[in-house]
Amino acid sequence: MVNYIIKRVIHMFFILFVISIISFVLIKLPPGDYLATYISHMQVTGAQIDQECIEILRTQYGLDQPTYIQYGKWMWQVLQGNFGWSFYWKQPVNEILLQRLPFTILLSLITLIFIYVVAIPIAIYSAVKQYSIGDYGFTLMGFIGLATPNFLLALVLMYIFYKYFGISIGGLFSREYAYAPWSFKKIIDLINHSWVPIIVVGTAGTASIIRVLRAMLLDELRKPYVQTARAKGVRERTLLFKYPVRVAINPILSTIGWQLPFIISGFIIVSVVMDLPTIGSVLLTALLAEDMYLAGSIILLLSSLTVIGTLLSDILLCIVDPRIRYYK
Repeated sequence: MVNYIIKRVIHMFFILFVISIISFVLIKLPPGDYLATYISHMQVTGAQIDQECIEILRTQYGLDQPTYIQYGKWMWQVLQGNFGWSFYWKQPVNEILLQRLPFTILLSLITLIFIYVVAIPIAIYSAVKQYSIGDYGFTLMGFIGLATPNFLLALVLMYIFYKYFGISIGGLFSREYAYAPWSFKKIIDLINHSWVPIIVVGTAGTASIIRVLRAMLLDELRKPYVQTARAKGVRERTLLFKYPVRVAINPILSTIGWQLPFIISGFIIVSVVMDLPTIGSVLLTALLAEDMYLAGSIILLLSSLTVIGTLLSDILLCIVDPRIRYYK
């Protein structure tokens, strides 16, 4: 397995290199650049535009050069740990990422744990108690969770809490703690505010895993080896978790690769609606403003999470299921 992991890591860097090229080109595809967007905004507001100053800025930021030269300069800086300059925020991309990534990673990891902790027991119960009232109830909740957009659920919860309880659940901190130094009370305030976005973003993922695991487990429970184990007197709980669940869990482990970027991307609109200090709202703003270095850096990070998550999924599958082997 060690040789396999080393090969996959080497392939991972190559895949990230290709993804970075595609991402940068896609960001540059719309006509114009950040300065063109800035000029358009200035014209709408009626402000005076100094064309000479614009040309100086275009040359200073290298926007007058071909796309491949801009990409080459950006990648050279990335390899040195510098993700470039954000035109919109007027500060280094590294500083923006350091400000937003901790909250994004914290919410994403907790949401991921929430999804699996809630989805797996419900899916097992629904499969074992097929066609029961509980199964029908969880199935209905699953379809509602899959069909309801995250941002709409966020708006509904915000309305209900403010309308009937007078509580604002937007943001991650109360007003008195938003800019206060870190303390025990601020951490408690963060915990009190974070459960809503975690539930909002984790609803769709939870519903999806419930449906997949339930279907896989139902298929396993009907196989002959389960009937044989029952005939030999194996306890139902031991039989359930030792064989069918271990086999049915494989598709769930294989989805870790796309769950992480899916969760972070799910925070994009939700972060705007709920005013969350995550990377999602920054990415949306960067794309709208054609802030290519900031948008490219965030997309590169999301791609890295996907590739790393896929590698972790393969390793976990090999550990959980001894039938899976990787060949040279």
